[in-house]
Amino acid sequence: MKEPGRQNARVRDMTAGDPIRLILAFAVPLFLGNIFQQVYTMIDTMVVGYFIGDDAISAIGASSSLYNLLMNLAISMNSGYAIITTQAFGARDGQRLRHAVAGTLVLNGAATVLLTVLAVVFLRPLLRFMNTPESIFEQAYLYIFILCAGLFSTIGYNMFAGILRAVGNSRTPLYFLIVSSVLNVVLDLVFVAVIPLGVAGAALATVIAQTVSAVLCGATVLRGYQAMLPQRGDFAQSRRMWGSLLSSGLAMALMLSVVNLGTLIFQRANNVLGETIIAAHAAAHRIINIVMQPLGTIASANSTFVSQNWGAGKYDRIRAALRRVMGLEILWGVIACALIYAVGGFLIQLITGTENAEIIGNGVMAMRISLPFFPILGVLLCLRTAMQAMGYKAAPVVSSCLELLLKWLSAALLIPAYGYLGTCVTEPLSWVVMAAFLVTAYLIQRRKIFSLPETPAA
Repeated sequence: MKEPGRQNARVRDMTAGDPIRLILAFAVPLFLGNIFQQVYTMIDTMVVGYFIGDDAISAIGASSSLYNLLMNLAISMNSGYAIITTQAFGARDGQRLRHAVAGTLVLNGAATVLLTVLAVVFLRPLLRFMNTPESIFEQAYLYIFILCAGLFSTIGYNMFAGILRAVGNSRTPLYFLIVSSVLNVVLDLVFVAVIPLGVAGAALATVIAQTVSAVLCGATVLRGYQAMLPQRGDFAQSRRMWGSLLSSGLAMALMLSVVNLGTLIFQRANNVLGETIIAAHAAAHRIINIVMQPLGTIASANSTFVSQNWGAGKYDRIRAALRRVMGLEILWGVIACALIYAVGGFLIQLITGTENAEIIGNGVMAMRISLPFFPILGVLLCLRTAMQAMGYKAAPVVSSCLELLLKWLSAALLIPAYGYLGTCVTEPLSWVVMAAFLVTAYLIQRRKIFSLPETPAA
């Protein structure tokens, strides 16, 4: 059988060689790409804060969890589809690989239409449900309406980037994210500072930049990866894979969407605390999300490693890599905690441009409560993505349901009783509970997972 694209220098076969070197080589571009994504959302906050004011930051913060729910749904579906594509690549099955790509294209087209229509139609009632303050309601609505209208760009980029990463190419998506991030910075300044479009300008800049990265990524797949592109009849044949693709995509989406639904309920309770707390929470989570990126990207890179080796039947490589990857996750958690304790207040003030001591103080409190639990979060992310990549979907989904339950209880009990302190302790508590559950589930299933016979080396 012709091996799909292995002669191409822009693919990486992760079924041979040192696991940690392969994972880190894949993770570095992925990490830099995620950092650039976080940077241009943070730049939205900075530009809006410096040129418009605290109310505009609050408007973005009040709607961010709703947009993150939609965006992560699109991202997670494509991450699930990519597991099937990656397994086909690891198994060196060119026909199955083309069918997986064809199915991914069809399912993403349908999802783009459905999610965009639903988002635009139900935005106002959802913002009302989230207790968005009247003083910032219209700004929040305008900001998220523009972002939701541009969901096609988010879905398109993540679809093509997922296809490239499935065959081990994490560099090309990075290059295009750098281009789009620089463009986003320029457009932010033009649409907010030069042409005073307010929060609408920040949203437009994000949509345009994401569209550029999606077009560039798609063009690369079309030009450089012909061996894995669907041929005549592959779209019809791909229907047989829709079940597998949807099963993997929906499991991943359900897992992350349940998490984001919990965050939505959580945000609703937090919005009642007022605009100052909303601004502090938004700023703190911009920073937390950035320092969380090494945890997420190492876990994502390990997921690609696990998927390829699972497809190739090399289970001992998976087991050995998991232990070492969890060690890396714990190490970064300790480093990140020390960093935030040292310069957290400076970072809050830097990205908001505010002199409001209450915003700065609450933002620092949120980070200092969350960061000591980052080593636990690293173990959680590593196990969750690895089990998904091996097809063990139930435990990661159940762990996310536990998070939903905890956030619902916090919104009902902790936040009303303890205010923003209740908000700050909820996520670390949920990480501990989810990690304990997943570690237990993994230890119980480990013998079964790794009892399958190894596939002989080609």
